[in-house]
Amino acid sequence: SACLVQEALGADHAGAFDLSAACSGFVYALSAATDSIKAGNANNVLVIGAETFSRIIDWHDRNTCILFGDGAGAVVLQGSDQPGGVLSTILRADGSGGEFLSVSANGNRPKSAFELTPTHDSHFVQMNGREVFKFATRVVDRTLRDLCNKVGWETQDVDSVVPHQANIRIIESAAKLMGLPMEKFVVNLDKYGNTSAASIPIALCDAYDSGRLRPNDKVLMIGFGAGLTWAAAAIQWSGLRVANRTQRVVNRVGYSLTGIRSRARKLIRQAEDRVFGTEYPVLKTPATAPVPPASSPVAPATAPAAPNSDP
Repeated sequence: SACLVQEALGADHAGAFDLSAACSGFVYALSAATDSIKAGNANNVLVIGAETFSRIIDWHDRNTCILFGDGAGAVVLQGSDQPGGVLSTILRADGSGGEFLSVSANGNRPKSAFELTPTHDSHFVQMNGREVFKFATRVVDRTLRDLCNKVGWETQDVDSVVPHQANIRIIESAAKLMGLPMEKFVVNLDKYGNTSAASIPIALCDAYDSGRLRPNDKVLMIGFGAGLTWAAAAIQWSGLRVANRTQRVVNRVGYSLTGIRSRARKLIRQAEDRVFGTEYPVLKTPATAPVPPASSPVAPATAPAAPNSDP
């Protein structure tokens, strides 16, 4: 998916990769982008959170089908000498609870021979709502407090919290435990449902559009979900750089030309193949295996089976 976006943008000098961390994926990616900028490997990074949950929802399962939605949201991070931006992140995981929210036929090693042939239901999201609720209410308050201590903030100094839009009761519980009014929590769950990795960037855009985010605001983000994973970020909001009318026109023209450039590259590769040919390495195997010298150790005819291992 990342490479398709790279091509559509015509970002010729950009790297592109997909990161999978379910509902925590956007904050995980935000952390990776921040570290890349701080290390000097990039100066502008596009971070996208996107989900198409409708592909893996059982519409007869009322425990899940009424909760999840499709969506996408994005931010651009840019290196700067000015204070602000992403100050710190916390990334956590607990695989022992992965069974509470998962898709069993997702390429993981089956637990038994009976699971080698996936059933119809195994291709859909399965969720233990009670356990996920207990997990989320346990980690959200603790992680946000740890993050505030990490950056030297008092919880009462936080201007806005942008949480993963999974369940209004989880958000209300976090507000109560942190001693913050619900007015500081950005909530759009009633409009979009749970869009997983897309929920935080969509909520961030809604907060900006409504005028809730002002320069130098202290903002917390927290994502949690399948894996089990959770991740949080502390941000000093530095505002947005809005393109002027000329820049927007130039960008629009540039994007319209990317399709032509892509087709041109394909034609050039085809022409190069016809002119220069295409060479593929050929592995040659001798008809008979060489006989080892007498002094060389010979492998036994049978050997113990190797233990199961995941690639």
